[in-house]
Amino acid sequence: MSVPIASQGGAPPAKVRVPLWDNARFVAITLVVAGHAILKLIAESDAAYGVYLFIYSFHVPVFVAVAGYFAKATPPGAKQLKRIVTDLVLPYLVFELIWTGVHWLSRGSATLDLASPSWTLWFLLALIVWRVALPYLALLRFPLLISVAVSIGAGYLPAIDGTFAADRTLALLPFFVLGWRLRQLPVTSWWLAASARRVLLVRGCAVGLFAALAVVIGAGMPLWRELLVRRVLLFEQAYPDFGYDQWWAGALRLGAIALATVLLFAFLALMPRRETPVAKLGQATMYVYLLHSFVLYPFREFGWLDGPQPWWVLPAMLVFSVLVALALASAPVRRVFRPLVEPRARWLFTPEKHVTPRVRAD
Repeated sequence: MSVPIASQGGAPPAKVRVPLWDNARFVAITLVVAGHAILKLIAESDAAYGVYLFIYSFHVPVFVAVAGYFAKATPPGAKQLKRIVTDLVLPYLVFELIWTGVHWLSRGSATLDLASPSWTLWFLLALIVWRVALPYLALLRFPLLISVAVSIGAGYLPAIDGTFAADRTLALLPFFVLGWRLRQLPVTSWWLAASARRVLLVRGCAVGLFAALAVVIGAGMPLWRELLVRRVLLFEQAYPDFGYDQWWAGALRLGAIALATVLLFAFLALMPRRETPVAKLGQATMYVYLLHSFVLYPFREFGWLDGPQPWWVLPAMLVFSVLVALALASAPVRRVFRPLVEPRARWLFTPEKHVTPRVRAD
């Protein structure tokens, strides 16, 4: 996050990034990589399934909320509209084409289907919808409550499926709105100015909360498998699609939203407030997000992690996830893949014309 600071000589205020949010970004994207890296292990390993549930209890909501924190609710101008095209639409098209080629090389056949996003690309489509919808939601009196109602209600409609990532877009909308609302409140400034004693107290509570979560998950592993908790935490598909056709099924998503919200604040409380070695890497999360799936593709498709695995595979994959995140956020990788992840595409837009402001004669 950038905040203005006073400058000398009447110059425009400079902007300084707040390391807290960059630290949160990098840790969140590392958890995204870890969750994908251990997916193949959860069927045969309760330990892997427990770690998976722990991560998925909050990491995607955190990632979405951080994106919402930096979103603007003002009517978009030409610059903002162009950013949606260059930052989201074009990367989606480019990476869908790349994934089509990958599938053709590995499977011998592939079909380009832009309505069905490949693996992680759903997030780009969701961001497009969230950014476009936010100015309209901001006009409403209770945008957060409305977004929660939309999320819960969408789960009752099987017609809202993965086409253009509609299911996840609506299900995760509350966290995007929550992130935006946090920026309207002095939460960041209050936390950055908090005393060391208060910070220690809050972080102690956060650690206790995560420890309690780990204990609860570990103690009820057979029950969580039977209840299909993993499917609830994915925030996708309608409730009947994964076995819940009861009238009260929406309470499952409401519970998942409430749990993720509490864990989101606990997660942010544990993030360092000062500059860390990974803070700068937190500015490159989109590189990690779009590229890590190619690194993990062989593990997912070629059966490298199928069947029972030795105990050390789980911690090895978690360490590997951290290394992947560090590598993909590095300057050399950003330099090589910038044309794909951040295409400028100046050729696509009409040249800006200088418009002389009209002055009333009276």
